[in-house]
Amino acid sequence: MGLKKDVEDRFPADLSGGMRKRVGLARAIVMDPKVVLYDEPTTGLDPITTDYVDEMILAAQRELGVTSVVISHDISSAFNVADQIAFLSKGVIVANGTPEQLRESEHPAVKVFLETWFGKN
Repeated sequence: MGLKKDVEDRFPADLSGGMRKRVGLARAIVMDPKVVLYDEPTTGLDPITTDYVDEMILAAQRELGVTSVVISHDISSAFNVADQIAFLSKGVIVANGTPEQLRESEHPAVKVFLETWFGKN
């Protein structure tokens, strides 16, 4: 999971945010699940650690055959790890599909959100 050898005796409060995320993923996959639910896995992380967490999610999918369900406001991360995305607005799924299909969505809420995140094309 990319943790240093000297962390096994540390308490969670002694770990960085990225280290806590890696420990959380390790604890989840040791049980050999078929599905792992991630709730905002990159919140509060710097871009380098976010990329590392994304790669851990993709590696779990690739190497362990785990299905990942990721809830996230981090659209860059979501577009990086997702095969399919469901976009919610006011508690209702207003668009779903591949990341590319969402980029092409004409739904006003999706367009505004993605333009805010990625800029206008």
